[in-house]
Amino acid sequence: MVGRGTERGRGRRDPVARRPARVRRTRPTTATPAREQPSPAKPRRTRKGILGLATTRRAAVVATVVCALALSVAVPLRNYLSQRSDIEVLEQRHAELEAQVAELNARKERLSDPEQIRAQARERLRYVMPGETPYMVELPSDPVTAPGAGQHGRPIPQQAWYEGLWDSVTGARR
Repeated sequence: MVGRGTERGRGRRDPVARRPARVRRTRPTTATPAREQPSPAKPRRTRKGILGLATTRRAAVVATVVCALALSVAVPLRNYLSQRSDIEVLEQRHAELEAQVAELNARKERLSDPEQIRAQARERLRYVMPGETPYMVELPSDPVTAPGAGQHGRPIPQQAWYEGLWDSVTGARR
């Protein structure tokens, strides 16, 4: 002990360290070895928070639990959102296919009529009934375009495209 005057008024003291050795109480001896008593040189910290943990340890435990919860929720949430978007795409595709089926069913109903089949054969395949005389009417060409000119009045090239490209690169005229 340093002195009684220096320890007065200094907050809490370790009550076991103040007692003389003959007054100290000891636990009865059992079959298990007794735990070592802390040395009086190192004061033991007795202030502890919830669950007997210090503030920093509590914060670390809380952070670990929050991270574990976030990780355990993140993957199922991502799967849920991606599956929702997939379902929306598939529902849209399903609606398009149903519309196409309805259109094909209507066309099937139209083509089940023999008159419709005859009309399609005349229009698309240019069939004629026996005894009829087919006529093909050709319209006169557009007076604006000159003979030898293609669509939009452009001249039709007389040589292959690659020959024209080569002539433009080399600068040769034929």
